[in-house]
Amino acid sequence: MDEKNCCIYYTAADLMALLGISRSRAYKLLKQMNEELEEQGYIVVAGKVPKKYFSERCYGLA
Repeated sequence: MDEKNCCIYYTAADLMALLGISRSRAYKLLKQMNEELEEQGYIVVAGKVPKKYFSERCYGLA
């Protein structure tokens, strides 16, 4: 499996680049989305958010 297809998560650095936001704002977004996923019963990885979920929540990126 190549590197491009194996990564299904965005990190804070990815969000900073995609959205043009600060590191602290990126971590706040990650925390918020992970809390939403936990409330829905999903297992989350701290400091990362699934790309699919992120694209559903952020208008204009899909």
